[in-house]
Amino acid sequence: MSLPIRLILLGTAPILIIAVTIGLGYIDISPPDIYHVLLARFGWPLPDSVDPSFSFVIWEVRLPRILCVAMVGGGLAVSGCVFQSLLRNPLADPYTLGISSGAAFGASLGFVLVLFGWLHPDPWFVPGFAFIGALATLAAVFYLTAPSQQLSSNSLILAGIIVSAILSAAISFIKFLADEQVSAIIFWLMGSFIGKTWRETSVLAGISLPCMAVLMCYTRELDIMSFGERTSDALGIETVKIRKLLLIIASLTTSACVAVSGIIGFVGLIVPHFMRLVLGPHNRLLVPYSFLGGCALLLVADTITRVYLPVELPIGILTALLGGPIFCVIFRKYQLARWRS
Repeated sequence: MSLPIRLILLGTAPILIIAVTIGLGYIDISPPDIYHVLLARFGWPLPDSVDPSFSFVIWEVRLPRILCVAMVGGGLAVSGCVFQSLLRNPLADPYTLGISSGAAFGASLGFVLVLFGWLHPDPWFVPGFAFIGALATLAAVFYLTAPSQQLSSNSLILAGIIVSAILSAAISFIKFLADEQVSAIIFWLMGSFIGKTWRETSVLAGISLPCMAVLMCYTRELDIMSFGERTSDALGIETVKIRKLLLIIASLTTSACVAVSGIIGFVGLIVPHFMRLVLGPHNRLLVPYSFLGGCALLLVADTITRVYLPVELPIGILTALLGGPIFCVIFRKYQLARWRS
């Protein structure tokens, strides 16, 4: 199959999946009814044969959730692609620098503060604390690696491991304090899109889409930096400055995604590898098509948990079950390649 055909198929897949998943759920809605409901939103009359409740189901329940799923999947995949290129590590993902641990700690802290009555309950507290926790973790990682001034891959990964270990202990302590309410923390940590509204979707779009647009503007620099620091410096690329900028923006994207959805693993690891296998190593194609691939993968996973399972599982469980074996294959190939070289 030629490259243009592969690009067209990958580009249209998320659109087709969204078109199909809008009609799937507890109430099945036919494509003609979906078409009429969408037109009615823009002033066209709704035929008498179409149930008026379909408008609420599509516009207020399914569409915000579907768009939220698509943006989270795309954001995690793009961030994973950027991390793998910057760190030159095929096993890197959006959570390599400890972003997930920071978000988990922030969310757990938010749960406990509300539980103990120190804060009044508000739907924005947990996502807000998760976002702040993720950014604070990124700041801590940069602080630990600051003396080297080079932001080397090894120092960044080690700093992420150190911060994650400390935060994991803190999360365990918070779970102990939460006692009977610990199930709410655990459920959030497993990732879910239940009850997502236009408010969460619009906030996520306002943060993640501009960040991803910036990342896509630096694909040329990512390709050059993949040859090593000396080569990129010789070609006039400010390696350290651009690496720090892209790490911050990719982490900001990940933080926004995690704050809205909880922790969803393996999307940012698997999708870039699949796209690299299909499209080749060039980031000018990898980054934008990783976004589309992440959208498609998470939409399919969310549809399975929402429609085809008797009880809606947290989506993080399904992605872990699917991604775990694939990660083992990737790790095995990576080890064999290192041994042969």
